[in-house]
Amino acid sequence: METTKTGADVLFILLGAIMVLAMHSGFAFLEVGTVRKKNQVNALVKILSDFAVSTIVYFFVGYSVAYGTSFLVGADVLVGKTGTAFAASGYDLVKFFFLATFAAAIPAIVSGGIAERAKFTTQLMATALLVGLVYPLFEGMVWGTRFGFQDMMKGWFGVAFHDFAGSVVVHAVGGWIGLAAVLMLGTRLGRYRKDGRLVAFPPSNIPFLALGAWVLSVGWFGFNVMSAQVIADISGLVAMNSLMAMVGGIVTSLVVGRNDPGFIHNGALAGLVAVCAGSDVMHPVGALATGGIAGALFVWLFNLCQIKWKIDDVLGVWALHGMCGFMGGIACGVFGQEALGGLGGVSFGAQVLGTVAGAAFGLGGGLAVYGGLKAAFGIRLSDEEEFAGADLSIHQIGAYPEDATTVHDDGLAMSVHSANKRKMAG
Repeated sequence: METTKTGADVLFILLGAIMVLAMHSGFAFLEVGTVRKKNQVNALVKILSDFAVSTIVYFFVGYSVAYGTSFLVGADVLVGKTGTAFAASGYDLVKFFFLATFAAAIPAIVSGGIAERAKFTTQLMATALLVGLVYPLFEGMVWGTRFGFQDMMKGWFGVAFHDFAGSVVVHAVGGWIGLAAVLMLGTRLGRYRKDGRLVAFPPSNIPFLALGAWVLSVGWFGFNVMSAQVIADISGLVAMNSLMAMVGGIVTSLVVGRNDPGFIHNGALAGLVAVCAGSDVMHPVGALATGGIAGALFVWLFNLCQIKWKIDDVLGVWALHGMCGFMGGIACGVFGQEALGGLGGVSFGAQVLGTVAGAAFGLGGGLAVYGGLKAAFGIRLSDEEEFAGADLSIHQIGAYPEDATTVHDDGLAMSVHSANKRKMAG
């Protein structure tokens, strides 16, 4: 019976890991649809490469930093056949897979903010540092036992800081790291006129943007529901609250964003980001309100960043992840209260303090990583490379090579074709 239960838990968390893995294709297409054509290939390669680097670094360093667990033991130990350090049937291995997809979301979030002008190699270096050290330190504080953070919270507020699926641990931390990176990089060439007016860089492909948002939204139900990590703790409330927050974000971004398709699709994500923390304790009406606030907050902050503050955050990752995650962490302490129909067991004070700590940790870590790399190697493409586009400058190919075909290329192809015909005729 115990073997059957363990096998079910392994399958449960494995399915969650696969769903969150699929979300990374959503990150890729969301960025591809938002950036200009000359940077689409770079967006795809960057997300995939970041995922690979993240997984390797998290396996060897990050997971140990967060939880004190090393995988550098025999396979018999890893699958629980020898000793008691690891659970049977490789449960701890699929748990790592699941949490590694969370860790890899950090550079995927940052990628959207720094799009179109970041050096590729130094971004991979940043990914290694962020996923190996910065993110797992805060992850271990909240979801582990690092630095006695949760014990301190319990001592001060009577309950721990509650972040069920990562509004703060993943999204707020990632979004505030993204803000640091964007500030270090500066604005894209030609983004603002000399008088400070914004130059419009519209999304290159709305269907790809929409596809990315849909893939992320669907995968999010694995991100949230499977955060229970064992099948006995699965809750339909988490799924219901995720759905309500998603639609709440859509409706308010539709209204506040005045039918803009970019705002509407990101509004769904804003709601999902915000509900992660309290999806297991809120009433569905509270989740709807949380998502609605997040959708409007995203539109408002995105416009403030781009137009008034002149922060060139391409996909609005600080607004979407940094601030909607921040708001969601605090909203958990409001809508999770029994007085508002929630399940209780949360403290407003603990949520505020934990959320502020996450934002500060992300911003500080981001400034340290990107500031150090900027001083040592440089983090931005040259003006010529940026003007040509990251696709050609870094990868030597564009998303649509036929669009770059010149008269000379056509003439060469025709001459080769004619020569081949003459040879065949001869």
